[in-house]
Amino acid sequence: MWTTEYTAGTNAPASEVWSALRDLHSGTPLGPSSDRFELHGPFAVGTTLTVTPQGQEAMTSEIVELEPERVYADRTAFGELALTFRHTLTARADGGTDVTHTLEIDGAGADAVGRELGPQIAGDFPVAMAELLAAAEGRAATGRG
Repeated sequence: MWTTEYTAGTNAPASEVWSALRDLHSGTPLGPSSDRFELHGPFAVGTTLTVTPQGQEAMTSEIVELEPERVYADRTAFGELALTFRHTLTARADGGTDVTHTLEIDGAGADAVGRELGPQIAGDFPVAMAELLAAAEGRAATGRG
């Protein structure tokens, strides 16, 4: 298995981050760099979604973990590999939230593929996280979570 992660924090509460994350994965772009998501059913474990990363072909993913205001994960099969993208929300004592975006690559040759392609796949994590947190902060400021 190969893994990488990116963590950033916001003053927005976990409820607002979760609301923005749910909207993104339900098809609402959060900014100009957002990947496109099309949900094929309820926002729930087992539901598939079409994900179209910026400048790439669409792929099908499945929601594999979902705990409101705590964790969201979807998995994409890519040949013999499985790519799991996970957002973990950790509420802070000051009312803010730390968010960790993790990519795990599992399967035959995952270590080699991860070393080669993982940094490219995860290269947009900082920009995507900035858009997510900005959306959450905007919701917190306007009270529209």
